[in-house]
Amino acid sequence: MIRILIVDDSPTARLLLRMLFELDSGLVVVGEARSGREALTRCVELQPDIVTMDINMPGMDGYEAIRLIMSESPRPIVVLTAAGGAYPAGGAVPSADGAAPSTNTDTLFDISFKAIELGALSVLEKPTLHDRPGSGNNAETLINEIKTMAGVKVVSRPLWLQKRAGGAPPRSTAPMLLRERPAIIGIGVSTGGPPALQTILAGLTTAPASGGGTVNAPIVIVQHMSRGFIAGLASWLAQTTRIPCQVVEDGQILLAGAAYLAPDDRHLVIRRGGIAALDNGGAVDGHRPSVTALFESLALSYGPRAVGVQLTGMGQDGARGLLAMRNAGAYTIAQDESSSVVYGMPKVAVEMGAAMETLPIELIAERLMILTQILRC
Repeated sequence: MIRILIVDDSPTARLLLRMLFELDSGLVVVGEARSGREALTRCVELQPDIVTMDINMPGMDGYEAIRLIMSESPRPIVVLTAAGGAYPAGGAVPSADGAAPSTNTDTLFDISFKAIELGALSVLEKPTLHDRPGSGNNAETLINEIKTMAGVKVVSRPLWLQKRAGGAPPRSTAPMLLRERPAIIGIGVSTGGPPALQTILAGLTTAPASGGGTVNAPIVIVQHMSRGFIAGLASWLAQTTRIPCQVVEDGQILLAGAAYLAPDDRHLVIRRGGIAALDNGGAVDGHRPSVTALFESLALSYGPRAVGVQLTGMGQDGARGLLAMRNAGAYTIAQDESSSVVYGMPKVAVEMGAAMETLPIELIAERLMILTQILRC
């Protein structure tokens, strides 16, 4: 039985969520909270398995609640946003109770990814009165997410938010076996992905070995994420790092130093010459877009001139593709267990022998800079 704490200042929203969760025999609502401060108290008292968190609340808001919960009583947190995903900056955000809209200075995407940066595991749209489990809507997505995320073992706060003793970033000294200078980087990631991607992309312009330069290759990314949030992720990454980032388009020519994310529900494959192609084929390793589909295309099109990076996430998507890249002569990296929110996808890749190197998240950017600029081999 999964024990849930609902945090939302709207009585209507709390009632709707409670009714939804109680339709599933494997879920039980152990409590509700109307503010961030009450949420922190309830987490300590009730010890829920997972928390659903609203952000805009009176008093202590969801941001501060996430920060304190992850520091004092860590547990999985799923953020629920208003339906529609995003509103114009400074625009009106509808109230869950149908009251007059409130003014918000950020898009809901900004809110979502700031919450993830603080330690929340994922962000979903709030279900509506018209949603019912089993019909492929927000309600079904939320229940599946609750069941998945409740089993995640979280730490006091994400490792990439912690400062290392002495203040100096770690350095990797492991030898590299590099046949050719890489011309493209592929990254696959799922649960815990947005902060991990932010850490890597931000580090690509400041990696110690790079002298402040930028990575000399395009970066293509498959991130497993709820429908409707990929564009927001691209925007957030572009705003919080110095790497241009966008959702890739079919037929787009990829540029060095820029990052491209696969869109919702389409595989991203890369053709020779750095041309992106979007594919509507069936799910691969249970996903569309699939990391394996991306990695296998890089193995075929680039061989030893590619780098593959398997990051935190549940399941095994990407492991077979990373092995195909390694067998084709590409350089392959898996995130280590200590810095992964969920050591699932990287673990399968390591056990399969697909990764040439296992690194903590804070070392991966430096390694990519070294590889693409051949500063040390």
